[in-house]
Amino acid sequence: MTRPNFLILMVDQFAGTLFADGPAPFLHAPNLARLAARSQRFSRAYCASPLCSPSRASFMAGQLPRRTGVYDNAAEFAASIPCFTHHLRRAGYQTALSGKMHFVGPDQLHGFEERLTTDIYPADFGWTPDYRKPGERIDWWYHNMGSVTGAGVAEITNQLEYDDDAAHLACQKLFDLARGKDARPWCLTVSFTHPHDPFVARRKYWDLYEGSEALEPPEAIPYEQMDPQSQRILDSCDWRNSAIAPDQVRRARRGYFANISYVDDKIGEILQVLEDTRQEAVIVFVSDHGEMLGERGLWFKMSFFEPSSRVPLAIAVPGQGGARVDAPVSTLDILPTLCDLAGIDMAQIAPWTDGESLLPLMNGTGGRGPVPMEYAAESTVAPIVGLVDGPWKYIACAVDPEQLYNLDSDPQERHNLAQDQSFAPVLERMRVMARARWDLAAFDAEVRESQARRWVVYEALRQGRYAGWDYTPQRDAGERYMRNHMDLNILEDSQRFPRGE
Repeated sequence: MTRPNFLILMVDQFAGTLFADGPAPFLHAPNLARLAARSQRFSRAYCASPLCSPSRASFMAGQLPRRTGVYDNAAEFAASIPCFTHHLRRAGYQTALSGKMHFVGPDQLHGFEERLTTDIYPADFGWTPDYRKPGERIDWWYHNMGSVTGAGVAEITNQLEYDDDAAHLACQKLFDLARGKDARPWCLTVSFTHPHDPFVARRKYWDLYEGSEALEPPEAIPYEQMDPQSQRILDSCDWRNSAIAPDQVRRARRGYFANISYVDDKIGEILQVLEDTRQEAVIVFVSDHGEMLGERGLWFKMSFFEPSSRVPLAIAVPGQGGARVDAPVSTLDILPTLCDLAGIDMAQIAPWTDGESLLPLMNGTGGRGPVPMEYAAESTVAPIVGLVDGPWKYIACAVDPEQLYNLDSDPQERHNLAQDQSFAPVLERMRVMARARWDLAAFDAEVRESQARRWVVYEALRQGRYAGWDYTPQRDAGERYMRNHMDLNILEDSQRFPRGE
């Protein structure tokens, strides 16, 4: 298939540990299960950074946060950074986005020719952390345990309203693409905010998990025995002021699983329209990061532990069968993979990406080097970096003890081997690779400078008249449906699909 269409289905905060080979058996997700069966399923895919904006910018650009400058959820994503959308548009593609991408800054398109929705989160610098005030908790936007204690049922929420709209407009766009008014190949990205907390779900999905054994609270690690970053995450979530009962954990997990089923339904609607309109596309299913969901006593993301940093990744190519790939890969690899599938010269991509094309792995040849991760946002006091190489995961930070885990023998990451002398050669090898990639002191200085600049700019722009950067979709009513500068006969025929049946 030459110059294929692309349909990218992105979700938010879906733990890759629940999607090693398609959705876990206890999940009610039939559409994702069918998609996975015909996809290359990457059982060990990792995000570039376990937080929304940094991860999504890295997904778009194929670059780590230190290169994009998107360190946190309020860091500007520069318009000059090439994204997969730019590469595809140069190659003759039309590009559109329906849903969330959490871009910060005046450029709210980043190579998308069209956005069908606004974003669900703000585009300004208001959510900037401040390394100058370690331990300070910014209450009005930091995570807290309210998503856990408030888990339950509702028929409409802020997030449900958003994802309902994103799915509906994506279906409309697929119908428009089928009508053939633009002959260019297309790339449509549909990005949902679920199953991101709060863990509130519609009754029809909530009821699917009545009595599920998966609701039982995972084993928690006492606060005193946690690594420093895990302690900071809990502190940033104000855990001491929210005693969590076991039944609240069950309800939170139930709401999360229910919202996976909700987003599965929405994905099913989109895939049905693709089928009904007889269009073919390479389909990519991915999440921006994972969710701890009570594992180790942690919630949300912000760590490199598997439930937080691992994501589902499935790529379905028309005419190719499904298979499982167990080699570690990264969401950084999506950009070069899309470009490779589109026939774009990879030499044009290489200077602009930290990722590698997954086509060799998908074809059963070749492999990928160590997978890098970075995190420098809320709950940290200095940047944290990580490498996954085969079964090994290495985590380093200038202010924290090193961590080393063997994911084959210790998939729950309960045994830090960094102080075990029998693993000293492995630790040194991982250290050498990390030091070749990162200068942690320089990285820290860059983050601090970025934060300080943004605090000045944000406070200034909030004085007097405020001009936001939030995206407003343009829908010209004068060009929709029937208007009197149109010929009704031509309109009715052109808007029908398929014609002549």
